[in-house]
Amino acid sequence: MVPFNTTELDDLLEKAGVDVVVATTKHAVQHLLGGYRYFFFANMDAIGLGRYLPALGYRRGAAEDTFYVGAANEDWGTDVAGLWVPEVRNVSWSGPDTARAVAAALRKRGLDRATVAVELAFLPADAWETLRAELPDARFVDGLRLLEELRAVKSPAELDLVRRASEGIIDAMLATFQASRPGQTKAEIVERFRREQTDRGMVFDYCLAAVGTNMNRAPSDQVWREGETLSLDSGGMYQGYIGDLARMAVAGDPTPLMADLLEQIEAVQMAARAPVRAGALGSAIFTAAEQAIAALPHGPQLRFVAHGMGLITHEAPRLTSTGPVPYPADHGDVPLRAGQVLSIETWIESGEAGFIKLEDTLIVTAAGWEAPGDVGRGWNRPAEPTGHRA
Repeated sequence: MVPFNTTELDDLLEKAGVDVVVATTKHAVQHLLGGYRYFFFANMDAIGLGRYLPALGYRRGAAEDTFYVGAANEDWGTDVAGLWVPEVRNVSWSGPDTARAVAAALRKRGLDRATVAVELAFLPADAWETLRAELPDARFVDGLRLLEELRAVKSPAELDLVRRASEGIIDAMLATFQASRPGQTKAEIVERFRREQTDRGMVFDYCLAAVGTNMNRAPSDQVWREGETLSLDSGGMYQGYIGDLARMAVAGDPTPLMADLLEQIEAVQMAARAPVRAGALGSAIFTAAEQAIAALPHGPQLRFVAHGMGLITHEAPRLTSTGPVPYPADHGDVPLRAGQVLSIETWIESGEAGFIKLEDTLIVTAAGWEAPGDVGRGWNRPAEPTGHRA
């Protein structure tokens, strides 16, 4: 059974004037294969003098012509995965190997003069040169956006993975806050967080950590001290799907300013949720957040962004062109769809209180939204040591 909406993909290809799309990123291939990602190259692509470059080719209107090119040892993965793809060719040890196999598959199907969409930002130069040399009469266009558009609406199975990822991150984050102590470094705290994630079946991706009034969020030997804030902002994966959330802790009691700033951030986060539902415009999220910010005492210092996410941390729907990651707001004035996944985040960089932030995952539903991992939103604190007496 094909795991994605072939009618939608066919429509996207027809609208773009594309005959066949060839996906070569691990995340796009995973989506098109219904969750399969080869375990041997889950973390690294480099091997020998080349690299792992999977490829899936889909012909418009002909799912039965779909083919997959994997690594030369990938029978270990595909033999047990039960892939839906009719033709699997595990022959590649490099980008040029993959390109030659893709070209052969296209020629076999009479597509040597076709318009072929590829993921230009993720196609290595040696593979690109080989593909063009093998198919000199083909017309190549960029297919990254249409593949993003296809996976913008998640299936029920994908949404379950998003929930597991989001809940796993928050569980790991709260455990880390409880176990961490003043006097530990950011690097030590992040390492504990990494272990907490992996103990929950997650794949740790990154953690942005800020303590005190230093706005640098890289893990380092900076020490978390009594009375200081601790901000953790992490992306972690469950079976390839991203959770991206941020929460706060303080060593001791928050100052009145800390408490006030987090309350203002919470007000913006909740205001931004209000318009979220299928059929609403993505730009309405920003309008609601901006109105809330304008009414707050520290509004001029607050920053807000919302973005789509799923197999990567910023993907369709792309709601703004003014966020920290630059891209066009292709979906700002397009109605939201049930099954899309959003991240909304509000933060402030206060020279007195520190870096304070909340980030939440929202699943768009027909009636509104669902927020997996929606706990730990206040000031978290380290647990009292065993044997402590007040």
